Amino acid sequence: MKSFLKKLFSSEPKLGNADLSVLHTDMHSHLIPHIDDGSKSTRESLSLIRELQKLGYKKFITTPHIMSDYYKNTPEIILGGLEKLRTAIKQAEIDVELNAAAEYYLDYDFEKKIPQRNLLTLGKNYLLFELPFMAPPENLHKVIFELQTNDYKPVLAHPERYGFWYRDFNKYIDLKDKGVIFQLNLNSLTTHYSVETKKIAERMIDENMFELIGTDCHNHEHIALFHQCLANKHLHKILLKEDLINKEL
Repeated sequence: MKSFLKKLFSSEPKLGNADLSVLHTDMHSHLIPHIDDGSKSTRESLSLIRELQKLGYKKFITTPHIMSDYYKNTPEIILGGLEKLRTAIKQAEIDVELNAAAEYYLDYDFEKKIPQRNLLTLGKNYLLFELPFMAPPENLHKVIFELQTNDYKPVLAHPERYGFWYRDFNKYIDLKDKGVIFQLNLNSLTTHYSVETKKIAERMIDENMFELIGTDCHNHEHIALFHQCLANKHLHKILLKEDLINKEL
């Protein structure tokens, strides 16, 4: 009983909701309808954008998947979808800025695209890419080097979600030493992906490993989860970082 009471009365005070408007820009989402596993309609896209705007975002760089075997998007498909969604936003009188890049899947075809220098990027040549969830690709470090030698700045999407590194934290440190930028998913600060993912995300925040924060918003389920994580103390902590790249995009 004493230990219970001690824990009860010594618990940290509850934090208020974090202010996401300090980020200004969400740089990872799936808002263009019909082209990947994100929004299924223009109506859904507009609803998601309105909800994200309520959270404080003023600008979106949406990032559809590009996967050689599944989501065979091209810059032309993505930019065409962007223009249609921009038109719908204007007609709906939603006051936000919308741009597009891509979330590239590191598959067998991605490495071939790098020398063509036709990749869709965020801001000043930041290139968002993701990995398979089963195991890291054998050519991971080679691809990072090739991106850098072609003047891209590699941004690894949601590294906290790659379970194959949970027991070897030095793998994260090694990637940081190689100049890879890390992007945190907001929902990783809930248990949406797993309890272990949340723990790793919080540890990485404590070790100052993230330079970008993204919603990775696909649907309204994600919107509900964003509200759940607003009082997370690690979200409050990372939002205090002066050098978050979101603010310059």
